[in-house]
Amino acid sequence: MWRFQNPVEIISGHGALNTLQELVKGRAYSIVTYSNDIFSQYSAEVIDALGHSPVSIIDGVVENPHFENLTELCYELGQQTQATEVFIALGGGSVMDTTKVLAASCGDFALVEKFLKSQIEPEQLSFKEIIAIPTTAGTGSEVTHWGTVWDPKNDAKYSLSDERLYPRAAIVHAPFTAKLPLPITVSTGLDALSHALESLWNKNRNPVSAMFAVNASKAIIEILPQLVQEPTNLALRTKMQEAALMAGLAFSNTKTSIAHNMSYAVTLEKGIAHGIACSFTLPAIIRAVDHDDVELIEYIKDIFGSSIELAGQKMEQFLMSLDVAISPRDYGYSDEKWQELVSKAALGQRGQNFSGCVETLLSKF
Repeated sequence: MWRFQNPVEIISGHGALNTLQELVKGRAYSIVTYSNDIFSQYSAEVIDALGHSPVSIIDGVVENPHFENLTELCYELGQQTQATEVFIALGGGSVMDTTKVLAASCGDFALVEKFLKSQIEPEQLSFKEIIAIPTTAGTGSEVTHWGTVWDPKNDAKYSLSDERLYPRAAIVHAPFTAKLPLPITVSTGLDALSHALESLWNKNRNPVSAMFAVNASKAIIEILPQLVQEPTNLALRTKMQEAALMAGLAFSNTKTSIAHNMSYAVTLEKGIAHGIACSFTLPAIIRAVDHDDVELIEYIKDIFGSSIELAGQKMEQFLMSLDVAISPRDYGYSDEKWQELVSKAALGQRGQNFSGCVETLLSKF
């Protein structure tokens, strides 16, 4: 038996922003975003589409939101003179993660921290409505019900997960991705590819998630190198955002797997961007998948047009064409330390989703 479920309404194409009024319905809203001129402009467009001002613009979001930053932002929320009824997440993955924390917090991060560490829900925890407007093509968080929270002081990473954190709607507006710097375009695009592939070699895979994953993978492999050459091409940006959305729908039902569990340590220990950290290991993982999983082998053949071994080679070539190093040594790991990291990652919650052989994987690096 299998199930596929995702309650997020997806709105895309010309006029998508204009649906904000019918979604917000005149309620008090806050925008969560980044603090720079580009996002000030995007926020102004959102406010114009809504026709009334927000309670606040919470723009202190940092990359990889952590306990200290989120404590400050939740306090800022708690000081509002008018309560926020709807949060508009305008940004990339870190904005989506931050918004989910804020939506659950009631203005007090201590409540969320207690939930993260104990998984016992405090009675005071709230779940305000979220409308997600992604400005990258990678996170997929606009269609998932979890957010990542970092605790760098203790080398820890947590996942805030609750089905009430699914956004009410995702507005996919490609012009908001047009000014993405090239490194972020590549990193977030690879994150999306990793989401898609990770949902395939996954014990939670189902036919619908696999359909989204295969289509997303093929599209990203084709489009991302073109986008590097033509970063202002809006047609390519649109296709890339659609592919990332499909990847998000795929892993919204399966969650990720071992590449992501390895990546969290790489990001914490080495400061490597998440999209790079969760993708440079993909060639080795492809070679370590379960060769008896006939469906998976067919999916990989569909994506790469080749056998498993050649698929791993093609993945290497794809990454190197984007100037992404593929050896753990390039990221500062000795062979011994890397073996330890992989073995530990395999025991983690996401690592246990991997349907392949960990011993084989260890031999492929």
